Amino acid sequence: MFHTPIVPRARKRSRPVDAGVSRREEVKFEDVRLYLVERKMGHSRRSFLTQLARSKGFAVEDVLSNEVTHVVSEDSTASSLWNWLKECAPKNLPNMHVLDISWFTDSMREGRPVAVETRHLIQDTLPTLPEGPTPTAVATVSQYACQRRTTTENNNKIFTDAFEVLVEIYEFNEIEGPCLAFRRAASVLKSLPWAVQCLGDTHNLPCLGEHTKAIMEVRPTLFTSVFGVGPKTAEKWYRRGLRSFSEILADRSIRLNRMQQSGFQHYGDISRAVSKAEALALRNIIDEAVHAITPDAVLALTGGFRRGKEFGHDVDFIVTTTEMGKEEGLLPRIIDKLTKEGILLYCDYQASTFDISKLPSRRFEAMDHFAKCFLILRLEDSQVGGGLHIAEGDIRGWRAVRVDLVSPPMDRYAFALLGWSGSRQFERDLRRFARMERHMLLDNHALYDKTKKEFLAATTEKDIFAHLGLEYIEPWQRNA
Repeated sequence: MFHTPIVPRARKRSRPVDAGVSRREEVKFEDVRLYLVERKMGHSRRSFLTQLARSKGFAVEDVLSNEVTHVVSEDSTASSLWNWLKECAPKNLPNMHVLDISWFTDSMREGRPVAVETRHLIQDTLPTLPEGPTPTAVATVSQYACQRRTTTENNNKIFTDAFEVLVEIYEFNEIEGPCLAFRRAASVLKSLPWAVQCLGDTHNLPCLGEHTKAIMEVRPTLFTSVFGVGPKTAEKWYRRGLRSFSEILADRSIRLNRMQQSGFQHYGDISRAVSKAEALALRNIIDEAVHAITPDAVLALTGGFRRGKEFGHDVDFIVTTTEMGKEEGLLPRIIDKLTKEGILLYCDYQASTFDISKLPSRRFEAMDHFAKCFLILRLEDSQVGGGLHIAEGDIRGWRAVRVDLVSPPMDRYAFALLGWSGSRQFERDLRRFARMERHMLLDNHALYDKTKKEFLAATTEKDIFAHLGLEYIEPWQRNA
């Protein structure tokens, strides 16, 4: 019997390692030089696709340089991709093809660079405008309202009105995310000095993403238009099947508080817009009352009227004194004076709870802690230049107007003035900018530098903008 000798198996020879130098394939297409954007793609996938392209004869650059002819990206957000490319600032960018991954896939399948078609392009298109001045490039529109100038001239009202309806829906249902998204979108469109002609015009604008098409059931917001009735109360009444004011007032199980009683009583007046002339007349009335009490009083008209609006839903004032501490008790004395004059129809006074030792606050609150009062005042036709803004056929000769007074100490005046001047979105973005970009905390009470761990003093709004490193924006340009 013969035995077959056992021959040991030869070991496979290990491949030589090129001491860290990647092996280059032969370049077949000299006129095409690719750059694969790692953003969204990831390092591993980019390495794999790079080797695949090189194996088929494509030249693939490791860095974005002026020799690149074709930029390939899997980033579906055109605005962020183009912003990144412009930050890299290659001189050849205007001549480069910026392409979707579909062009790369087609080219790999064919084994050659395929012709660039429209469907392959990731376009950076600015809007085509009607006659008029050329706008600032869309890419330069800041995401922060405090870095945009927004006047009362709204060139995109058809869109912002629709967004604001959605804001009301989500705010009514206390759904903060979509509410904020639509509010920011409306704010950006209001700042544009040109009218959007089509959806393609908006792709480089901040805060305008793909919003859901599924809208929640719309519940009536009639009740929330009544002074003193909030979303939860309105929702409760609606769920009970109540659909009108008369049904609310006739339901004996409903006990209205004083504010709600005044809200229903004067609804016809305070649901009607207040004119600028009426606001100025009220300023004269408040100013006379305040200076009769103390000669060193400081009074400022705030809110939408300070921003240049012709109409508003109420009139807001800041009132204080130049002498620190003297503002304490000022509002009760003003209330007494207005009562004696017979023009005070309703008053809700809230004493100051301001405590500097509790600052800085990490959480912004809707209301500040200064002394304030919410009033309904009687305004006579004879006190208003041009007459009252009243319903046709109203022969009373007066109307009820909502007025808010807030009284901060003088060293907090600049912060309160900035906060109460608005707009809401401008102030929201100003606080966000302070927190995210400057590591500071801003509210109606103070500005705190978290890096230096100190409060920053301000006697004017310009001081606050300067602390934040922002160019000062006039009140009439804050209508975000």
